[in-house]
Amino acid sequence: MSLRQKIADAVQAGRLMPSAEDNLIAWSEAQLPAWVRASVEELVAKEAWSELNDRFYRYLEFGTGGMRGRTIGVVQAAAETGQVNAAGTPEHAAVGSNMLNDFTLIRAVVGLHRYTVKFLAGAGRQETPRLVIAHDVRHFSRHFCELAASTWTRLGGEAFIFDGPRPTPQLSFAVRALKTHTGVVITASHNPPHDNGFKAYFEDGAQVIAPHDKGIVTEVNAVPLAELAAFLAIDLQGVTTLGRAADDAYLAVAAKAVIDPEVFRGGEKLRIVFTNIHGTGGIHSVPLLLHAGARVEEVPSQVAFDGRFPTVKSPNPENAAALKLAVELAEKTGADVVLATDPDADRMACAVRTREGKLQLLTGNQIGSLLAEYRLARYKELGWIPAEGSSRVAIIKTFVTTQLQDAIGRGHGVKVVNTLTGFKWIAAKMRGYEEQLRAAMGPGFDYDATPFRERARLLQEHATFYAFGTEESYGYLPNDYLRDKDGNAACVMFAELCAWVKKRGLTVTEYLDEIYLKYGFFLEGTINLYYEGATGAAKIKRILETYRAAPPTAFGDVAVVKFDDFGRERILDADGEEVPKQDLYFVTLGDGTCFAARGSGTEPKMKFYVFAQAKVGGASELPAVKQRAQAALDEIMKHIEADARQRAER
Repeated sequence: MSLRQKIADAVQAGRLMPSAEDNLIAWSEAQLPAWVRASVEELVAKEAWSELNDRFYRYLEFGTGGMRGRTIGVVQAAAETGQVNAAGTPEHAAVGSNMLNDFTLIRAVVGLHRYTVKFLAGAGRQETPRLVIAHDVRHFSRHFCELAASTWTRLGGEAFIFDGPRPTPQLSFAVRALKTHTGVVITASHNPPHDNGFKAYFEDGAQVIAPHDKGIVTEVNAVPLAELAAFLAIDLQGVTTLGRAADDAYLAVAAKAVIDPEVFRGGEKLRIVFTNIHGTGGIHSVPLLLHAGARVEEVPSQVAFDGRFPTVKSPNPENAAALKLAVELAEKTGADVVLATDPDADRMACAVRTREGKLQLLTGNQIGSLLAEYRLARYKELGWIPAEGSSRVAIIKTFVTTQLQDAIGRGHGVKVVNTLTGFKWIAAKMRGYEEQLRAAMGPGFDYDATPFRERARLLQEHATFYAFGTEESYGYLPNDYLRDKDGNAACVMFAELCAWVKKRGLTVTEYLDEIYLKYGFFLEGTINLYYEGATGAAKIKRILETYRAAPPTAFGDVAVVKFDDFGRERILDADGEEVPKQDLYFVTLGDGTCFAARGSGTEPKMKFYVFAQAKVGGASELPAVKQRAQAALDEIMKHIEADARQRAER
């Protein structure tokens, strides 16, 4: 029986989706390497229909920020596995239109190049399209980096790559420093080892947003399978490799995250245990911390680059288990704080020592709130912003980040701008402020070359000074030298706060309690419902659609008093600008709790962000307030999750 007939029979029997049939036939009959057809034939012979559905039911979606997906299948074909190298990487990335492999990556690069050419032509700019690429330590990351650079130069562009793994924030900085038109980072951040990703940036150093996002998506989707084979052979002639000079430039900027270097001087040095969890964080975080004046000890078994992340179940520093070895080392050495970055070093997590001598993990919301309060207060003390605050100073956060930061901003008299989820939206606000200042200063004004303090003054005079930005998922950015969250800068920022707290004779948790006493107690919880593959995508879609078609009216005995649909309503931010439409729902309950619901843009899951808050009369009340808030949050989260699971199965 022919391959076509076997596939057709599987569709007829309901084992294979019609969309998967179309892509399977196209891939098996296209002019692609022989191992591609051999892999398809093997998986069909195994009747691995669920695997084939997941691999072929669609083309890997190039979303508004790029794409992320599996490079290694659940069921692997011998032809694609081939000779596994010493790092555990198969010979080929897994076959499939819905997988991240050479073919879907080339398709993305070709589409990005074609959009960039059209963008430059439309702007009347006679320039050669320039691209800089960074990559992390994952399976195929270096290969994908070189393949992308080779494809770009074959198309007539100019490409830059680094001489080894580098963090995502350095890519953001490099786009601005090299004045390239686009940037790409090959990473799946903190996803499991079998995943990888392709994140696209534009010339401001931020991930792409409208109109570029939709324009790039259109171009990528228009690239036919037949064009891809011509780019499979890698040729790096003409590709520029970046090394030490690029690192030094980024380090100089990341070090500016420190507001008051004197905090580190005098007295006992801050003692830090750091882990990069086998990723790129150690390249820059350790030098930054040492240069600032801290003592740093790394977790020996996690220092080496390794895309298998062998010492952790997941390389996600949001999870306590990922910090286990670092916490154990800190317990042995008596370190003040544990700092950890994820594989591409755009996120930072930590554990701090309490008055009782125990190490306590902080949430991303707590870290961001501590940094917001500290940095606004210090900016005032040092005369960077007015003591009474200013509407021309802003902290920027996402809607799904704790409302404690809204209270902190109000308390300091500065503007708090809420954005959609994703740091690209925070970066978009920063770009708006930059453009306002450029317009006010006129031709010839060099924004990036203007000293930071002078830029801060000018922004307060003509636009808005970005004082700090954060999102709940452990992402922080101290200033506007680059335009994505920066785990390296976050490490040195938080170390400064810890050193300052230590000089005061306090612990970080005691400083956090001071903040609660000042603004009220705020507590957050997150629900993640994972639904993988084609059937999982359908369940997430059902949850989102039923929330819109039949909004919830109550959870347990608590009624819903307000339902905001960000995909349908016109919502303005603190600058008076309309928030772009997105399938995000914000639900307010009668007991004062509220939550946001959205599908993850980077992982196969439905996410719920739950918020509770309570007034605090005094320090003696705080422990009881915390307990009551936690009990109420736990109860409402049970009802939210149960309701969502029911909606997924409708």
